[in-house]
Amino acid sequence: MDIIHCYDPGSMGSAGQFVYDLNCIRDARKKDFDVWLFFGYTSSSIWGSLYPRKTVVISNMDGLEWKRSKYSAGVKKFLLFAEKMAIRYSHFLIADSLAIQSYLLEKYKVASTYIAYGAEIFNSEDQDVFTAYGVDKNKYFLIIARMEPENNIEMILDGFCKSITNKKMLVIGIMDTAFAKYLVDKFKTNKQIIFTQALYDARKLHTLKRYCSLYFHGHSCGGTNPSLLEAMADGSLICAHHNPFNMAILGKDAFYFTSVADIKNTIEEFSNGEDEKKMIMRNQKKIEEQYNWPMIVSAYENLICNCYNTSRK
Repeated sequence: MDIIHCYDPGSMGSAGQFVYDLNCIRDARKKDFDVWLFFGYTSSSIWGSLYPRKTVVISNMDGLEWKRSKYSAGVKKFLLFAEKMAIRYSHFLIADSLAIQSYLLEKYKVASTYIAYGAEIFNSEDQDVFTAYGVDKNKYFLIIARMEPENNIEMILDGFCKSITNKKMLVIGIMDTAFAKYLVDKFKTNKQIIFTQALYDARKLHTLKRYCSLYFHGHSCGGTNPSLLEAMADGSLICAHHNPFNMAILGKDAFYFTSVADIKNTIEEFSNGEDEKKMIMRNQKKIEEQYNWPMIVSAYENLICNCYNTSRK
């Protein structure tokens, strides 16, 4: 793989993404590529008229960006427009979730190929991580997410505060955003909640996920979420937001929530019995058989070759 660096005007903030994508497209136009593969479309599809006509364009449509609650009405309207442009200027589409595939077919009457993401079964542990983060093994709940409203972190913490439990809640994410600061301030009186900065050490993350009592996955927008697959691979017992994206992956092998009351009840009523152990085992089996990286990479390779060959007939 060759990585090509193009100018990225980071000082422009979000607007810089559009300039960066334009620079990448202009650079790629100079090269005789057979296929362009886009992962997402938010700042690239508006330049669709610049895509070379002889190059096969494949777009992974990612999640439903225009549904994210953090965006204003104007931004949501633009993102829906960008979604339409991605479909217009792409020859082939990829859906990383069966729910996204159904959405594309129902809304736009276009077919797409379903390819999810992958994860790995990771066995290297760091037993010192519990002391470092102030929690006891098997006696804490865990949230690892971007501090965004659509990830339902506030709902999860509200439910935790209303529950009767002696366990702690460890929240890991980037804590310098406005919403993160709001959450820290709102829950500062609850000493059972521990907020900590984003963690990128694979051994520490794996260990925390493996030995938490419950892993809360509040993501409500998007397709197959990589962090959910990683939690499954790491052996977490999962409580996920009830939506088609999460249900398509987890099926019956998770607890679900849509309200503060659901969180409270799950915390107070769940157990770590045989049924829960089977849920964990079945989720890890899904990683081994459906969401492993060799299988995902092979699916992409086959699709790229098939799309190219089809376009040349």
